Amino acid sequence: MRRFTDLTENEILALAIGLEEEHGRIYAEYAHGLVTEYPASAKVFTEMAEEENEHRRWLIDLYRQKFGEHIPLIRRQDVKGFLKHEPIWMVQPLGLDKVRAQAEAIEQETRQFYLKALERTTDASIRKLLGDLAAAEAEHVDLAQNLEDTHLTGDAKAAEQMTAQRAFVLQYVQPGLTGLIDGSISTLAPIFAAAFATHNTWQTFLVGMAASIGAGISMGIAEAMSDDGMISGRGHPWMRGAITGLMTTLGGLGHTLPYLITDFWTATGVAAIVVAIELWLIAWIRAKYMDTPFWRASVEVVIGGLIVFAVGILIGSA
Repeated sequence: MRRFTDLTENEILALAIGLEEEHGRIYAEYAHGLVTEYPASAKVFTEMAEEENEHRRWLIDLYRQKFGEHIPLIRRQDVKGFLKHEPIWMVQPLGLDKVRAQAEAIEQETRQFYLKALERTTDASIRKLLGDLAAAEAEHVDLAQNLEDTHLTGDAKAAEQMTAQRAFVLQYVQPGLTGLIDGSISTLAPIFAAAFATHNTWQTFLVGMAASIGAGISMGIAEAMSDDGMISGRGHPWMRGAITGLMTTLGGLGHTLPYLITDFWTATGVAAIVVAIELWLIAWIRAKYMDTPFWRASVEVVIGGLIVFAVGILIGSA
């Protein structure tokens, strides 16, 4: 994948063309999925789709003036820093709350892209167009937020609170949850395999420490290298990496520390209780911050963790 800072001016324009085309098609799908239940909101997304198509035409005209007829194929998935947007428009009936949240995230990300692109360009006409598009995306963010105020039940949240909440989830909750899941689940098999293979609490403790710290370092580096945060708004990569690494280590240490107890069965019983608490905590965090129904989070995390737990015991007892 290319780094955003390595893109040339023509590649930035080519990427912008691809983004506007993709977003126009996404908003058209929103409009199609909402038209029955939320006709007013569907009309808003139809107008947004038309605006995105107009932006695409502006970008193409400017590109042809500056760089000729050939537009290189460069997409969001080819450049580091972009979030992956789930295709919620394929799920029917389409919920307005999730559509609004995703549209806001898309527009926030695109506005940030144009602002960063301004820093990478020197041509006056390109800078003018990028600035105009950044302003247009800001207006789209307001439209997406107003959909919640107009159509969703409950008290409307202030725009500042929504922005702060989104930033908190992106920069802290997501990386922390990723680490906690990996640390709590991936270390289950080696720790309990070592426990039932040796019946030695000290050796099990050493294996758990090695697995937890090693997983923390690995996950921290992987998270830091996955996204520079420039466009996605996910924050500084090394901060996210540190959060992920720390939570990964803590997730493994939770069921490692009980093996400081010298009695094997007492230590194992305490560790099993800690595992159950960890898995339910993960399910609760996913339900609270990641818009995942609690029952689904429980199935995905708790049952998955118990399977890994059982695998470790079976292998260690073989």
